[in-house]
Amino acid sequence: MNDGLQLEPGIRRFLDEMRAEWRNHPPFETLSFPEQRQVAEQVRARWTSGGPVMARTTDRVLDPGAGELPLRIYLPEGVAEPAPALVYLHGGGFTLFSIETHDRLMREYAAQGGFAVIGVDYPLAPEAKYPVALDRIEALMLWLHANGRELGIDPDRLAMGGDSAGANLSFATTLRLRERGLHGIVRAILSNYGGFSARLSDEAEAKFGGPGSIMDRAEAEQYYANYLNDAGEADDPFACPINADLTGFPPVFLCIPECDIVTEQSVAMDARLRAAGVETASKLYRGAIHSFLEAMSVSALAREAIADGADFVASKLEAR
Repeated sequence: MNDGLQLEPGIRRFLDEMRAEWRNHPPFETLSFPEQRQVAEQVRARWTSGGPVMARTTDRVLDPGAGELPLRIYLPEGVAEPAPALVYLHGGGFTLFSIETHDRLMREYAAQGGFAVIGVDYPLAPEAKYPVALDRIEALMLWLHANGRELGIDPDRLAMGGDSAGANLSFATTLRLRERGLHGIVRAILSNYGGFSARLSDEAEAKFGGPGSIMDRAEAEQYYANYLNDAGEADDPFACPINADLTGFPPVFLCIPECDIVTEQSVAMDARLRAAGVETASKLYRGAIHSFLEAMSVSALAREAIADGADFVASKLEAR
């Protein structure tokens, strides 16, 4: 990445500390996938501590019909049940991360938005190739719509969201539900620096994909190689939603960092959504990078973006 970019000070600190922590571990490419995940959890641990306390946090393993999914359900103080809920899908290139790495972010959304958050540990690639994770997440949304009250969730007030690969899966799941004729299950989508295509431009690589980037082009392409069964699936709208017909989508909020190799994909998605007549809000966060929401403990800009996303979801779920 071009180190001349003007990053917000807290985000610069986050990036510098992340780089330093990664140097304490063997080169990523020398590790097996289980070892990569273990290191990624260790590197992220410092950034998930602290934050709001929930009225109740429940871990549950659910089989909604396509295979087991570990869930974590966050209910904030002062929220009556059955609660409106955001189903949140963590990022990590379909390959890394978990409920644990995103625990604080999900608690922040719950506390600031006044809704429940359901974190999902979907199956990771390359052990679980496309569409295994998508199948299970779709089954989860169908189960919540039919049975959400069993978990204290209002089945008629559900939103989806996620960061990076999680945003991709949120769009893909909504597409699947639309194909079933179930337009109303997902009331809104929160998209944080979504990765919607396996194809990255030379311009994005030149600006944001060099050495030291929090995610460079080679890494992003490797994540899709892990996820997809073959290169032809890069044209499949359920794998790469930038190719989708977005007609009939619920309202979407796009959180877009200025300094990110996949920013161009969120900008393109914004244009496609508006052209399809979808109620779309987007905001460019200047001085922000991929994964910047994780810097919430040191970055005012990250906290602003979390508040913006929470407000959007709360308004669409009538949570306040």
